[in-house]
Amino acid sequence: MGLQNGSETCSIFYWAINILQIPIAASVFTWEAVKLWRESRARRTCGNMERVCEASIDWTAPQLLFCALCGLLGGTVGGLLGSGGGFILGPLLLEIGVIPQVRCKCHSNICDDVLLIPLSALYLISVSVMAGFWGQYFVRKLVKFLKRASIIVFILSSVIFASALTMGVVGTEKTISMIEHREYMGFLNFCEN
Repeated sequence: MGLQNGSETCSIFYWAINILQIPIAASVFTWEAVKLWRESRARRTCGNMERVCEASIDWTAPQLLFCALCGLLGGTVGGLLGSGGGFILGPLLLEIGVIPQVRCKCHSNICDDVLLIPLSALYLISVSVMAGFWGQYFVRKLVKFLKRASIIVFILSSVIFASALTMGVVGTEKTISMIEHREYMGFLNFCEN
């Protein structure tokens, strides 16, 4: 977070900025959840079963709570393991009824909205965006050719499996190296610089 950069680690300002994220995130979630629930209820009561983005998602309170918990779990796993939240959120979107083509499009829209990026990251972002566009282009062509959207689910599960396997291998190698060099592998003091 940009405001933390100039603050001393574990100062009152540091903790205030960190803790302030919780009510802000809860407020935004509540506002969006209520909006989705009202729109879904209005569609059902009017008999309008129109599909949103080609996916029929009837937002109910348990489903919204389930999505919130999965988002929390995905963010936690992503933060702890250094992976993206896509391990959890990708399959979740498929589970609640978002078709694979829309899920991929949502990912590219999220990537397009990133602002205020340091110059050192521009190369990585440009390569990622180009790979995303080309990947979507070729997968769209493949889906049209095969006439099966299931190829997207197969690609998604293959990428998640490869990422999990790679993280396991790298983690094991690093642990073995730390054991051989007798490095400390316990928890470090959070407030030390």
